[in-house]
Amino acid sequence: MGMRSLSARTGSFTDSVIRRMTRVSQQFGAVNLSQGFPDFDPPKEILDRLAEVAREGPHQYSVTWGAANFREALAAKQSRLMGREIDPEREVVATCGSTEAMMAAVMAVADPGDKVVIFSPFYENYGADAILSGAVPIYVSLRPPDFSFDPEELEEAFRQRPKALILCNPSNPTGKVFSRDELLFISKLAREYDAYVITDEVYEHIVYEPRRHTYMSSLPGMFERTISCSSLSKTYSITGWRLGYVIAPEEAADAVKKVHDFLTVGAPAPLQEAAATGLRFGDGYYRDLLSEYAGKRRLFMKGLDEAGLAHTVPEGAYYVLLDISEFGYASDLEFCERLAERAGVGAVPGSVFFHGEENRYARLHFAKRDETLIEALDRLSRARGLM
Repeated sequence: MGMRSLSARTGSFTDSVIRRMTRVSQQFGAVNLSQGFPDFDPPKEILDRLAEVAREGPHQYSVTWGAANFREALAAKQSRLMGREIDPEREVVATCGSTEAMMAAVMAVADPGDKVVIFSPFYENYGADAILSGAVPIYVSLRPPDFSFDPEELEEAFRQRPKALILCNPSNPTGKVFSRDELLFISKLAREYDAYVITDEVYEHIVYEPRRHTYMSSLPGMFERTISCSSLSKTYSITGWRLGYVIAPEEAADAVKKVHDFLTVGAPAPLQEAAATGLRFGDGYYRDLLSEYAGKRRLFMKGLDEAGLAHTVPEGAYYVLLDISEFGYASDLEFCERLAERAGVGAVPGSVFFHGEENRYARLHFAKRDETLIEALDRLSRARGLM
């Protein structure tokens, strides 16, 4: 007698292709420019505090929605940036990374069958978030080369009365930074059609001149209908600590707390204690972080140009879409597997980020030490003869 079938929802998507390409990179000893994590250490102050916490604690559960000192430090930092006093008790939820923050936010907003607008290309988790919550995605295209959207297409999506729009700003995988005018248009539609905006702002501190990051929640009338999700992973180079957060109006934050409580109980207490040190850094830390990534961006763009490889130029974050059309592969996944095996560089097939057929991109990232990037660029410069 056969076993009963498993959940249909798990059959409608695969494991993460991004994380899979890290395993492929490891298999072939490739420079891993696929999964976006650095190969350099977090700030010394955070590591020193972690060493103290290892001896002193805490080692037991914190308050479910986050340790008080973590939430207070986070609220103080984000109040300064968002231009509004954030209540650490009522409007902040600490989560296990921004991945859980986004999942909890979508589940807190959408019932099964509710519609959610997602810009395409999009970070691959958003599709899975919609499926797992039972929501129905409506995809709206971001059009290369600048990845702008068609206002009429976006409004047509809102005419279908979605419960929310998911906004990644700065965008993964495109590096697009939405302009204030674009955000004002989105906010106008959200208010007119009574929808929430769920933001993913993990790259909020990595925005290159002349662009500026505008928080959706800071726009007129938008704090009340914005669920802001972010993470400490990229800002402090602690992707493995899995510390994220949600900032939202009290009613929405309460709903997120309930989902979060039953998903994970709480974020790691000792890591919250250590990371609170970073949340208290002054503005100089964030200027230095941006300067460091701007230098890596210049290095990587110059190397790709010298290799004659067509690519996008990110306005924020640290991702580049490589145009692989010249290599003539019918499958971008096959291209990326061969790139890791033969050229020794790990990349992500661009098709995983797009709704519909798209086979001309591979995503690379430059959140690595300069010497790692130089090695990767040297390998990429020789890729034509190896592929």
